[in-house]
Amino acid sequence: MGGLDRLLDVALAAARAGGEVVAAHFGAPADVREKAPGDWVSEADLASEAAVRSVLERTGIPVFGEEAGGVRAEEEWLVDPLDGTANFVHGLDAVGVSVALVRDGAPVVGVVHAPLLGRTFWASAGGGAWRDGRRLEVSGRAPDQAIVATGFPFRHKHLLPEYLAVFDAALRRFEDVRRVGAASLDLCWTAEGVFDGFFELRLGPWDVAAGALLVREAGGTVTDWDGDGAAWLHTGEILAGPAPVHAVLAAWAADRPRVPRGDGAGG
Repeated sequence: MGGLDRLLDVALAAARAGGEVVAAHFGAPADVREKAPGDWVSEADLASEAAVRSVLERTGIPVFGEEAGGVRAEEEWLVDPLDGTANFVHGLDAVGVSVALVRDGAPVVGVVHAPLLGRTFWASAGGGAWRDGRRLEVSGRAPDQAIVATGFPFRHKHLLPEYLAVFDAALRRFEDVRRVGAASLDLCWTAEGVFDGFFELRLGPWDVAAGALLVREAGGTVTDWDGDGAAWLHTGEILAGPAPVHAVLAAWAADRPRVPRGDGAGG
């Protein structure tokens, strides 16, 4: 585990470096533009990614970021330099910097730093999930008392029939549903037991790799909408939470109407 401990330290330093940039830009975002309807990028995204890369590249492991791309490899860093850019642009402080180390298709180190909330979440394979030195555990609430987080497939509205089938069932069965707008934090809060689960379609691997590792290390289950425990990182179609809530979500997902995927890549 020594190697992972060292790389976790690097990931923590990288995420905090990006977080300093994000915090410095908050309240006056510059050069904001739409990549696609509802999908924003700002100067802060780009500057944060540059700061994160400057730390990670010292490891010699390839870096792939949401904004600048990079080289995909069997061992790679995945970076979301500002998850929740729409929140950031509108002055909502629920944003995160997400850094994950992936080996052979599975995350083994994950850090999500929420610079505007003063919180840092981290995990390593076999090392547990943590927030600011406190070990995390998924909730033990029954599904009927569950509050579950989600994200709308606004970039992929052709998937609404699939999504709405699960969303409708969630509204009817669970106590409530939340939509924060930052998947990395949704997953961290699921690992922490604040939320009792999370479901979304067509996220990017940089959105989910770190947070999903936190859920697993906190005792939760992560799969795609077809129950595959590995494919979610590629498809971005994720169900996460304690086993009882995950089982309910998975049953609904199994019965959903199916929409053709095209290239199958995440959002």
